[in-house]
Amino acid sequence: MKTKQLKHLMKATALAVLMSTSIPTFAQSNNEIVAVVDNSVILASDVMQAMAQMQQQFAAQKREVPPQPYFAQMALEQLIDRQAQLEQVKRYNVPLDEKTLNEATLAIAKQNGFKDLESFQKSIDSKQKGSYANLRANIAADLSLERVRQQQVNSRIKISDQDVANFLKTPQGQAALGTQAHVLHMRISGQNAQAVAEQVKAALQNSNDVNEIAKRFSQNGSDVQGADMGFRALSDIPAELSARIAPLASGQVSELIPSTDGIHVMKLLERKSTEKKVIVPQYQTRHILIKTSEVVSPDMAKQMIDNLYSRLKNGEDFATLAATFSNDPGSARDGGRLGWVNLGMMVPEFESQMKAAQVGQISQPFESQFGWHILQVTDTRQHDMTEEYQQRVARQILAERQFNTELDNWLREVRNNAYVEIKDPRLDSKKNPS
Repeated sequence: MKTKQLKHLMKATALAVLMSTSIPTFAQSNNEIVAVVDNSVILASDVMQAMAQMQQQFAAQKREVPPQPYFAQMALEQLIDRQAQLEQVKRYNVPLDEKTLNEATLAIAKQNGFKDLESFQKSIDSKQKGSYANLRANIAADLSLERVRQQQVNSRIKISDQDVANFLKTPQGQAALGTQAHVLHMRISGQNAQAVAEQVKAALQNSNDVNEIAKRFSQNGSDVQGADMGFRALSDIPAELSARIAPLASGQVSELIPSTDGIHVMKLLERKSTEKKVIVPQYQTRHILIKTSEVVSPDMAKQMIDNLYSRLKNGEDFATLAATFSNDPGSARDGGRLGWVNLGMMVPEFESQMKAAQVGQISQPFESQFGWHILQVTDTRQHDMTEEYQQRVARQILAERQFNTELDNWLREVRNNAYVEIKDPRLDSKKNPS
């Protein structure tokens, strides 16, 4: 489920809690167990609450509420699916911090006209005691479900470098990057269209004069039309034609393209991208890190880094000290070198020092969440990352395409693998179809 869908579900959950709705349902105790899902149970009261929520959604969408028996079955099926997924949350022990839960709850409070959590809690608890706690529990479950879905579905998405390269050659890939193509277009119809089209293709390989080519071959019952389409976004060209243009090199002519209105031939004159170059500053950086531990107290770590700073200022070799004393094993074995670093790769404290440093200058000791650092920027450059940016965009698009399919597959597997026992036969769609 995507973030937008999650927000919609959370808002609907809030409405279900905030609005008191009386729904007639099957005559039984609210505490009666109507279904068992793995190690959890679903009560009649849960079904009634789900029906209340669904009724609000139907009303918002101006849809008619289904007949009562079928409506109750729908609600139970949604609860079973949800509970099966919540069992996965238990299995993977997904953590949820209080700050995230408060932010999500406050967002719902503001959607309903409240400025803070305190007034929100008082309002909904005044209608029914415990409603606020129930709402927070539902929001926490929604957030945890979203994290499990993201983790499990993303682990299934596999995109190779070849997938990215292939996508960037397609019209969709070119369109995503803002690519435009200057194209000549010929259409051949009438008598002997196939033979004439072959001749037009040969002529187009040696000439860009579409009007002359059209006039030369429009005879003996053949109709040849030509046009210089100028620069056009590939997304603005019919898919069956843009698919043939995307792989062409400049000056290359396409194969013959049969269609209902004749045979088409395309020639790519030039390709350009409306995307600007992605130029980013990079810093060639090395550092020394001293961490605190069970045997190294914060004061000891500070003393050690200060001592190393003094030794560096006295002319000792940075690489040697990093290799000997740095607690960052990945860089220590290479004299503290981190290679070329982009902005956004490091924690804020490190990045701030890195940006402020002059080339060759050794920074004063500074602290981050990882410990005490000394860094040195040995070089800077403006690096063209357009290709990397394009590949990242392609991966995002391909991942988005795969996500919904893999999400559906995962949801199906979770439900199929769950133990489900419906206690009330009136709510079992298999035994009692409505």
